Amino acid sequence: MRIITDKEVAASLDWSALIERLATTFREGVESPPRHHHAMHRPDGEATMLLMPAWERAGYIGMKMVNVFPQNADHGLPAISGVYLLSEGDHGRPLACLDGGELTRRRTAAASALAARELARDDAATLLVVGTGRLAPMVIEAHAAVRPITRVRIWGRHPEKAERLAAEYADRFDTAAVTDLEAATREADIVSCVTLSTEPLIRGDWLSPGTHLDLIGAFRPSMRETDAECLARSEVFVDTYPGARGEAGDILQAIDEGRFAFEDIRGELVELLRGERPGRSSPEAITLFKSVGASLEDLAAAIEVWERLEGAS
Repeated sequence: MRIITDKEVAASLDWSALIERLATTFREGVESPPRHHHAMHRPDGEATMLLMPAWERAGYIGMKMVNVFPQNADHGLPAISGVYLLSEGDHGRPLACLDGGELTRRRTAAASALAARELARDDAATLLVVGTGRLAPMVIEAHAAVRPITRVRIWGRHPEKAERLAAEYADRFDTAAVTDLEAATREADIVSCVTLSTEPLIRGDWLSPGTHLDLIGAFRPSMRETDAECLARSEVFVDTYPGARGEAGDILQAIDEGRFAFEDIRGELVELLRGERPGRSSPEAITLFKSVGASLEDLAAAIEVWERLEGAS
């Protein structure tokens, strides 16, 4: 069994190829049972273990184990870590163990970029990234692969982190760290939230006509990055219906507040990709994509890495 490091994962996942691999896998489909979600009570706070299996009907088999430790920020460590086990489908023999953290953050950003390719305006040029964790640079790169991004604004709870990230991309974009989140939201074409927030950060009143809102961070019912007004004003799409129904805190809390209904969701990503549901209704419409992650995405990304590396060897 081959051990594939985070650097090998990163080098094997060209953004355009990964996004197209995800699109193909969504359209064709895989078997993907609901993920196992386990709360772990640690001495310094609650952590989460996620187990995410998936397999092609006549091909690869995979499973990811992810540990989410929000308290790692206090120790200068990534909040998310894990491994991915990829097996061949004929006899079930393990092929590779891949670094799960790098695989997760790249497939997560690629899935959001795929949704933006279907939902954001073609001329979307200004991207606001809300959050400064390890996913933040990934959403910059992924969205720039599908839309003509020229301006990037970054907001975070720790301004010095936002400034460092802005400096990293200053040679590719007009970048700046911002402290006025409302003003930055009003000026953005795409707003991508990548936080572990449990309180609304983006207000619906701030959204300008034509904005695309990309919500990545809240993967539990107790978490949210937006208020209910964002949902009420938007044409809402999700990565998968089961994930949204079980774990999308932004949606579930808006429903609890009486401002949204699950039936108001316009479609899931596979329906958009197959042409079964229309995307944005007009250039002035506000679109919202809420993802909580799907094991299909991990399997697709792991196969892309494996076939790239095997083809190169």
